[in-house]
Amino acid sequence: MAARVLANSPTGLPVDNPSKSYWLTEPSEILLGHRTTKDLPQATDVVIVGSGITGAFAAHCLKEKAPNLNVVMLEAREACSGATGRNGGHCQPAYYNSPPHIAVFEHQTFSYLKALVESLSIPCDWHVTTGVHGYYSLELFNTAKKIIKNILEKHPDIGANIAVVTKGDGEPYPCLQEVKVKELTLETLRVDAAEGAVVQQNAGSLWPYKLVAFLLERLLAAGDFNLQTNTPVTGLKRADVPAGLSSLQPGTDKTAPGGWTVRTSRGDILARHVILATNAYTSYLLPQFADIIVPVKGQVSSLKPSPPPQPAKRPLNIGHTFYFVSDLADRRDDYLVQRPLPGAELIYGGGRIRAKGHGLGVWDDSTVDEPVAQYLRGELNGLMDLSTREEGKGQGERGDRSPKRDLEPTFEWAGIMGYSRDGWPWVGPVPESAGGGDGLWLCAGYSGGGMPNAALCAKAVVGMIIPDDKDGDDMADRIDLPPEYLLTKERLEKARTCETIAEADERGAFMLDLDIF
Repeated sequence: MAARVLANSPTGLPVDNPSKSYWLTEPSEILLGHRTTKDLPQATDVVIVGSGITGAFAAHCLKEKAPNLNVVMLEAREACSGATGRNGGHCQPAYYNSPPHIAVFEHQTFSYLKALVESLSIPCDWHVTTGVHGYYSLELFNTAKKIIKNILEKHPDIGANIAVVTKGDGEPYPCLQEVKVKELTLETLRVDAAEGAVVQQNAGSLWPYKLVAFLLERLLAAGDFNLQTNTPVTGLKRADVPAGLSSLQPGTDKTAPGGWTVRTSRGDILARHVILATNAYTSYLLPQFADIIVPVKGQVSSLKPSPPPQPAKRPLNIGHTFYFVSDLADRRDDYLVQRPLPGAELIYGGGRIRAKGHGLGVWDDSTVDEPVAQYLRGELNGLMDLSTREEGKGQGERGDRSPKRDLEPTFEWAGIMGYSRDGWPWVGPVPESAGGGDGLWLCAGYSGGGMPNAALCAKAVVGMIIPDDKDGDDMADRIDLPPEYLLTKERLEKARTCETIAEADERGAFMLDLDIF
């Protein structure tokens, strides 16, 4: 039975026998079982707890700003074995289902990642295409159209990334810069069974583990970065920092207030700053967040596409990334990318409504729920056209549509997301009322949307630790961190007046949320 959190109870530690993710099938030889030093250092400038995308970018940004800083990263299991190594392989800004300023932040994060991957030639299969959001509910599609019309009128810079596709000969909204109008039909987009679709630019797919692994290997090669895998953190305690310990406070006499003892299964480390990149597992170390960031189990499968009916035919190429959305009756909130040839596996996630309790409160990723696995194997052929076709041809021209049947999985796995009570990530200093104090920082609670948020959230935290201006007033280091994301005592108090995560999930708030204006 999967470990489940009781209402307002902390999580446990990540389990030591997680399900096998497709993304973890080619582990880094350098990172596997890595411990930079045999024993833990007694003290360091900064400890980062967690080695996923948040932790990796926090370390990357720290060392960019202060190359001589001593940084220790502690990971309960293998590097990047949590949510980042278990997601759907997407990175896509929410242009129309987030408030405009948050859409801009997600676009900035996407652009930051894209530029970094290109500048460092990171071998993570980064590919940018268009994202197709197929709506199987007319009511939701009409709501989406109204929202997009509003965006086009008031925020044309955002609206330039979006097009609406209707059934039949419906007139599409202004076309995307890189997509011809004639291509925007439900048939050519392979979602002819949908009530309509939204198409957006800047839909990235990638191998997320390889992105993180590259950054961690690069940090290790540069030095003054100590990675300790299979080292779970079991507790935190306030402590004073001895004189001269922290590179962040040169010239300090005697002791400096605001240090932390980080307790692990292998001993303790004293640090001036601790960054918790712990997402769903935050409440294990900060029980005060048990009702604020709740673990939620998601599930993904890698599926073999059906072979083409004629050997001479080209293999299936779906051409876009996909989301599939329906109303509360079906609660479809699924997502799909395709891997490159020769494998060309379909990475398909969703079906959470079929899990016991919708996966709410589950922090054990060692098992998959068979009803969800069955859904993922059998649903895709009914949602979209998976026939092989010549590029650019639509439904009327294809001729070789696969019959509706289950697809064969190569891997089926679970991952644990951290759902936020008020719907936004928690980024910044942890107040004393929540178990924190000077020197303790949090960056977590992405509610399943970590890829277009985490990198710049981590960079914002680093800007708070090492501000550019000497007075320390630049809290987000010129990152346009949405004010909704900033962790404060007042926000915590206000969040507890919101509906619970279970209540929000019951009304579908964590689906493609269109209730934003």
